[in-house]
Amino acid sequence: MIVNSQEFKVNELHYTIRSANIKDAQALSDVRLQLDGETENFDREPGEGYIDTQGFEKIIQEDTENPRNLCLVAVVDNRIVGFSRCAGSSLKRFAHKVDFGVGVLMEFWRFGIGKNLLKTSIEWADTNDIKKMALTVVETNDKAILLYKKLGFEIEGVLKNDKLLSDGNYYHTIVMGRIKA
Repeated sequence: MIVNSQEFKVNELHYTIRSANIKDAQALSDVRLQLDGETENFDREPGEGYIDTQGFEKIIQEDTENPRNLCLVAVVDNRIVGFSRCAGSSLKRFAHKVDFGVGVLMEFWRFGIGKNLLKTSIEWADTNDIKKMALTVVETNDKAILLYKKLGFEIEGVLKNDKLLSDGNYYHTIVMGRIKA
């Protein structure tokens, strides 16, 4: 699905949040690969589960055509610096919900980009009869967990010792959900 673009200014940084389009595919592939190398908040090591330009073209096309999907990008000076995605299911028993994921390049943290990607996604979900948004987050990502709680997500469960990080220790994955009131 496509949403209207929005402009933001936070701490002197101007950025736009808009729906992804096919021309964004290469940049999204590059940003996703960079994100995987910047933090262990994602499920992948750099290069794992790589999605090339054609893969992102397919995702963007699907998300544009499917009323239960939404792919957003955050753009600073014509550069994609983050993105989020809501992915719905074609199964009737899950048609009421979407899974949410987000990533913002580290140099652009603390400008509200992740928060505004999520808020835009919540507004889209609420106006499109989506009853539930679900996500997972590693227990060490305290700032994200606080943001999710602030925006109405609740902890629904914990997957114990779910993720092995580079320090050799296992960490829990927190399962969170937001149910439309």
